[in-house]
Amino acid sequence: MFQYEVQQEGLSVEELLRTKWRLGKKIVHELRMAKAVTYEDSTPVIWKEPLRVGTILFFHYEVPASSYKPTSHCGLTIQYEDDHCLIVSKPKGMATHPNDERDVDTCMNHVMAHIIACGGHYAEHVHRLDRGTKGLLLVAKHPIAKSIFDRMIEEKTIVRTYEAEVQGNIRQESGTINAPIGKDRHHATRRVVSKSGQHAITHFEVVKRFKQTCLVHLVLETGRTHQIRVHMAHIGHPIVGDTMYDARKTASGDYELHAIQLEFEHPFINKRIVVSDI
Repeated sequence: MFQYEVQQEGLSVEELLRTKWRLGKKIVHELRMAKAVTYEDSTPVIWKEPLRVGTILFFHYEVPASSYKPTSHCGLTIQYEDDHCLIVSKPKGMATHPNDERDVDTCMNHVMAHIIACGGHYAEHVHRLDRGTKGLLLVAKHPIAKSIFDRMIEEKTIVRTYEAEVQGNIRQESGTINAPIGKDRHHATRRVVSKSGQHAITHFEVVKRFKQTCLVHLVLETGRTHQIRVHMAHIGHPIVGDTMYDARKTASGDYELHAIQLEFEHPFINKRIVVSDI
């Protein structure tokens, strides 16, 4: 299903899966029992045998089909793709994934159209973007990639950078907002800074100043719903046009938040991936 070139001398398959990729015990056990990892000549690997740098391993196992209904064609721009993942540019106003069976025009519906056109049947988003946020979304193309990328998100080794224009001029050039976020008891979709909320950290840097606003780049350590919107409003600088979080209404009646860059060390091709959407 996919292949991997060994980069570390003396690494065994078991060490690759358990130590380097840190896969869960269940998936490692399933791969071993199914003899899913083979050499180029299709013979099963010896699980604990040290491998030479450059050895090609083949992973063959049954991949479940994702449930997203494909659109007639993929209407998204694909910014990056390999055998393990793809990065798409999600338009503003489009949901990341369906919330029920009536949602058939979400980002993942379009991604599935592309996957099926290329002969595949699995795609799962690694993180999500709010409907009103545009920009880069990382999608895993097989379950092993999904497991590893999920862990990388948790460990903050996938750097997600956003751009937003906010009201007023932030005094400092950069800073960190560490404020827990929870649901607003008085509003179905709004979030608030709350002592009982989930841990949330956002780093920001002012990159351009205007008369009454400034442009900031923001890096997420956590991925809470509406995190950037809540945090910027919390420090008195809501995103321009974000009326849900007390910003002044704009002519467009909407706010602009853009996921402009994804950066991470690719676990399968041993290369730093930097994808920008500017």
